[in-house]
Amino acid sequence: MRAVRIAALHLVLLFIVALPARALDVEVSDFKLANGMEVVVIPNHRAPVVTHMVWYRVGSADEVSGKSGLAHFLEHLMFKGTSKHPPGEFDRLIDINGGEGNAFTTRDYTAYFQRIASDRLGLMMELEADRMQNLVLTDENVLPELDVVREERRERTDNDPSALLSEQIDAAMYTAHPYGKPVIGWMSEVAKLTKDDAIAFYRAHYTPANAILVVAGDATPEQVKILAEKYYGVLKNTFTPGPRLRTLEPEPIASRRVTLVDARAASPVIQRSYLAPSYGTSTDHEAIALDLLADILGNGTQSRLYKRLVVEQKLAAYVGAWYTGDQLDSGTFGVYGAPNSGIDVGKVEAAIDVILADVLKNGITQIELDRVRNQAIAEQIYTLDDQATLARMAGVALATGLTVRSIFDRDAEIAKVTLDDIRQAAAKFIVLKRSVTGILLPEPQPRN
Repeated sequence: MRAVRIAALHLVLLFIVALPARALDVEVSDFKLANGMEVVVIPNHRAPVVTHMVWYRVGSADEVSGKSGLAHFLEHLMFKGTSKHPPGEFDRLIDINGGEGNAFTTRDYTAYFQRIASDRLGLMMELEADRMQNLVLTDENVLPELDVVREERRERTDNDPSALLSEQIDAAMYTAHPYGKPVIGWMSEVAKLTKDDAIAFYRAHYTPANAILVVAGDATPEQVKILAEKYYGVLKNTFTPGPRLRTLEPEPIASRRVTLVDARAASPVIQRSYLAPSYGTSTDHEAIALDLLADILGNGTQSRLYKRLVVEQKLAAYVGAWYTGDQLDSGTFGVYGAPNSGIDVGKVEAAIDVILADVLKNGITQIELDRVRNQAIAEQIYTLDDQATLARMAGVALATGLTVRSIFDRDAEIAKVTLDDIRQAAAKFIVLKRSVTGILLPEPQPRN
């Protein structure tokens, strides 16, 4: 997201805007079809392959109360076929044409993607356009998939103590906003989802004006425009998307703690999340400052947490920090660590707090900022060689209220971040009352 800056060159039919990238000779086009479907084209002709993605501006945070997991459930059901392409044919056609595809659901969007030879792009559009409006759901194909989703939840969450801890931290973090529920849903609610729930959700959110098409790879804007108009442009909107109304999370007034004791846990873990802005909701350089600060604190062997807790003090087996800013309404800043054998997890937490307090009091150094800044810009330049990642970056931006321009301007914004920007962001958001601290503990072994 940080490597290139785009400047508008010309406006052509249907508002196609060709935007040349600064760092490499890459052009990005962003335009809309007459029915409101947004289209982004990121050409890369190094191999005769394209990544084709369709994004819907709907995720788990858009579910109605009591129906958690519905967005993810519908993602599964989108592969159940239409009258034109019966169950199994979608995947079969991708497979016999040498492609691969899948889908994913998050709090804010649901995306479907294929990577395939560029001369098969029209086929991918035909398949996706068909299931955008012609999905056939029956009890016979819905109810068995509900069992698949329940098993997925058991495998990925219920049987993983770390995942359970993260789920409980999120539930404690968001007292009002729907980000507090898991994307896969609460088992008690997932078990009650029905065919009618899925059909209603499909009809309420899947329409061209609520969708984004991203094509990255061996294709030109002109080629994509012709195909997109042929397959997507003929679709009629079944509804007019309105604003995404969600309950605002109130400003935190008290820190919270969650302790999970689980016999399956291999070792204790400390994880703390702070409520923070996202890239779309931050002001000035707050989001980028938090992103860089997370790298300074916890990314790699040169980070403060690693050098102090792992190398010097030998308290932790591993430590780290993160910033998640690619959500529509808010983000999180976090730290984590696991003690070495025989070390109390409380000592790791206390040592992390000492380092955070030092950052709040004394800030970070110019050497640290320059190091992570250079790494961040280099990573974005490398990203330009990965068409799938570029497609995902563009889709995430547009699905979370940003623009294509914003992701390709990111390197210029990184260059502007100062030590004072990071100090102010840390002072504003790394505040205990904004946090949830989670502790994972193995179940004590009985004494003989």
